[in-house]
Amino acid sequence: MSHRDLRSRSREAVLNIAAAGGAVCILAVVCAVLFNITLIMFKTGSMAPSIPAGSLAVVREIPAGEINVGDVVTVDRPGKLPITHRVQAVAAADGDGRTITMKGDANAEADPAPYVVERVRLVLWSAPGLARPVAAAANPVVLGATTVAVSALVTWVLWPRDVRRTSGQHVAA
Repeated sequence: MSHRDLRSRSREAVLNIAAAGGAVCILAVVCAVLFNITLIMFKTGSMAPSIPAGSLAVVREIPAGEINVGDVVTVDRPGKLPITHRVQAVAAADGDGRTITMKGDANAEADPAPYVVERVRLVLWSAPGLARPVAAAANPVVLGATTVAVSALVTWVLWPRDVRRTSGQHVAA
C-alpha cells in the first residue's frame, strides 16, 4: 500500500468516526428534547452502592402520578440543591401532586420530611465514574480546544487536493 493510499484511507476513517460521533450527538439532543431526558451527576455517596459518588445518571422527567415505591427519583427543592433518593412511600396530595417519602440507599434513616411534588426526574440508568469526565468536558477551555481540533480535522479532510498529482497523471509544462 502506498503512502498516498494510506493517507487517503486514514482521512476517510477519521471522517467516518467524526460523522458517527456527530450522529450520536444529534440523536442525544433529539432524545433529550422529545423525551425530557437529561443528565445528573452524583456528588455524594448517599445512593451507594447502587449509585456511588461520581456517577452520571440519565433521567427522564415524569408526572408525580407515575412514581412507584422503589423508583430512584430526583426532586427539586426550592433554594437548595436537588436530591436523588429511592422512593419509600407515595401518597395522594392536592391536585396532580403526590407526597413522597425518600431515603438514600446508604442512609440509615428516611429523609427528614416528605416531599410534595407534581413532577420528578426518574433515574433510567447510571454509570459509575463518568461524572468527572463529563464535568471536565464542559470546561470552556476544553470546549474551545475541541472546537479548534474538530475545525482543523474537517479542514484537513475536506481541503482540495491537486487532482492531477493524486491521480498519478503528470502534466508536461
